[in-house]
Formats: sequence, C-alpha cells, structure tokens
Amino acid sequence: MKTFHIAIVDDDINIRQIVEAYLQKEGYVTTAVESAEEAITLEQENPPDLWVLDIMLPGMNGYEFCRRIRAGSETPIIMVSARDEEVDKILGLELGSDDYLTKPFSPRELVARVNRALQRWKQMKSHAEESPFIAKDSNPEETANGALILDKEKRLVYSYGEEVEVTSKEFQVLSLLFDHPNRAFSRDELLSLIWGYDYFGSDRVVDDLIRRIRKKLDKIPLETVWGFGYRLRTLEGRNEG
Repeated sequence: MKTFHIAIVDDDINIRQIVEAYLQKEGYVTTAVESAEEAITLEQENPPDLWVLDIMLPGMNGYEFCRRIRAGSETPIIMVSARDEEVDKILGLELGSDDYLTKPFSPRELVARVNRALQRWKQMKSHAEESPFIAKDSNPEETANGALILDKEKRLVYSYGEEVEVTSKEFQVLSLLFDHPNRAFSRDELLSLIWGYDYFGSDRVVDDLIRRIRKKLDKIPLETVWGFGYRLRTLEGRNEG
C-alpha cells in the first residue's frame, strides 16, 4: 500500500511541527516548508499527494500558489487561515482548494479532512478507466460545428484549429458536456461530478469556471439554461430548439 506524501506550507514553525507530528502518527510521510517559493521547488523535485497550505505567507501568498498548482495539477489542497470571512473561504474554494480550515484548528480535525480528501482522490483515480473524461484512443473528437475539438488522451483543446490552454477542471467540464451534447446539467450535478459529492462550497464556483471557459472559447455553443445550469449544443440541437 502506498504511503502518501503530505506537504505542509506554513510560516509558523509551531504549526508545522504540530501538523507534521499528527500526520506522521497517522502513517503519512511529511515535508514542511515555510514559503510558497520553497513549495514550488518541492512540487518540481518531489511533488506531494496533498498540500496543507496556509494563505498568509511571506512573499507569494497561498492564493497565488494554489492558482499555480491548479494550472497543471489536481493534487488535493487543504487551505488553512486565520481569516474567517466567508469571502476568503469562497475565494480559496473557487481557486481550486478542496477544503478550508480556520485557525486555530484541531489537529485531529485536520487529519480527518486529510484522510477524507485522499480517500476521494484514490476513488477518482481508481475509476479513471471508466471516467467519461478519458478517451479509449487518441483520435480527437469534435463538435458538430467544428468549434471545439478535444484530444482526450493528450488532454488538449482546439477551437477552429488553434490550441487553447485550459486547466484540468476546465477540461473535465468540457469533456462532460462534450460527451452529452444538448443535455442540460444542473449546477448541483456539475458540483458533484467535477468537485466531488462531499464538496461543501458555493455553486458559484461552477459559474466562475464556466465564465473562464467562455472567455477562452468564446465561439463554442456553451449555453446557459436559466435557473438550472449549462449545456453544450450542437448545430442539430440548436436547430431543434
């Protein structure tokens, strides 16, 4: 059985030591660093299976580091912060963190949340072969009107022949909508299928992700179903409507 590697990013040495002690007692391998800059080096040299990330760091803050990680990785991130404002929690979740804890927190609660996040991560990876986000071959597929082409094996997106850079979450949403053309997905469905069934954040994260997709792919037929959710229409679907 794999021993998971947990990284703790916090400028408070006491918190680093306490969190490491509890996680090591649980059987995890840990690495603790005091800045996001050190964490970037760790990501390049020995990437962890989960991040415990403080927001208020010297230099680059936790929000920016989370944004950088999410640009190319779905590694679970649990944010911790002394700030208890709802807007801070929502921002952290919308940037891609999987959970949010307010300082001071119980180390036992943190361990429980780490266990839960990794369990969900294992389940997602174990079902990868059955996932609608993974193609069985490398043949690119495209929408009926050619506005969107997905190469699912290489996880590349093209619009009218031009490659468009997207994040992992954006690719997952596009793949789900692509595989079910003309079907409307509710915000709750998208939250469950993309973020996980135990995601507790606001459904605003769905609207924010759709806005980013539309900004990058402004010519695809990604429609809002008012008061419900979103769907990707084909030319035939549009003609039927």
